[in-house]
Amino acid sequence: MPRPRFSQVSLEDTPFYHCISRTVRRAFLCGADPYTGQCFEHRRGWIEKRLLHLAQVFAIDIAAFAVMSNHLHVVLKVDAEKAQAWSDMEVVKQWHQVFGGTLLTQRFANGEDIEHYFIDLLDERISEYRQRLTNISWFMRALNEPIARSANKEDECTGRFWEGRFKSQALLDEAAVLACMTYVDLNPIRANMADTPERSNFTSIQRRINAAKQGGQPKELLPFVGNDRHAQPKG
Repeated sequence: MPRPRFSQVSLEDTPFYHCISRTVRRAFLCGADPYTGQCFEHRRGWIEKRLLHLAQVFAIDIAAFAVMSNHLHVVLKVDAEKAQAWSDMEVVKQWHQVFGGTLLTQRFANGEDIEHYFIDLLDERISEYRQRLTNISWFMRALNEPIARSANKEDECTGRFWEGRFKSQALLDEAAVLACMTYVDLNPIRANMADTPERSNFTSIQRRINAAKQGGQPKELLPFVGNDRHAQPKG
């Protein structure tokens, strides 16, 4: 039997998770279909853009990703300390970048005075948003649902775009994280979609290589930090 999502994610054991979402209906919903001649390659751009945007909203970092023709791989790191350090206003503004919130949180974000009898309700809502901003299920929901709606609108159809819920695998140590990142980065090469990592479009490895050529690291991805040292930065 499938395990409930909460039993697959334990931040006490590890903040790193490998998530996979796969499309349905036909084989090439995100890439080029050699059988019909239709090209859906632009949808891979939709997914990459949305993914990188959400990394700036949630307290969840992206270590690696690869948007394939019919599925997505992403290695995520939950940063619970970051979410706890946010002020109440920051939490609300982060949440409102993706979701509408409520009339009460919108009033709070606009700097309006909140009646004393609404304070407890506001605090409860902010606490809920803070928790959701570290929740992988909410992250993947915010990624997958808008993409599905846009694809269905383009196809003039209804129904599922993604194959059920995303799959999640905990990465329990550094070796597992690096092995999984390597697996994700080399996915386009194994699928004969590219012959080198730097030519692997819609991947984290291409972004890392391009940034390295400029002497840096991509700001939208979790950085590499080198050898262990005192006051080591996040990465």
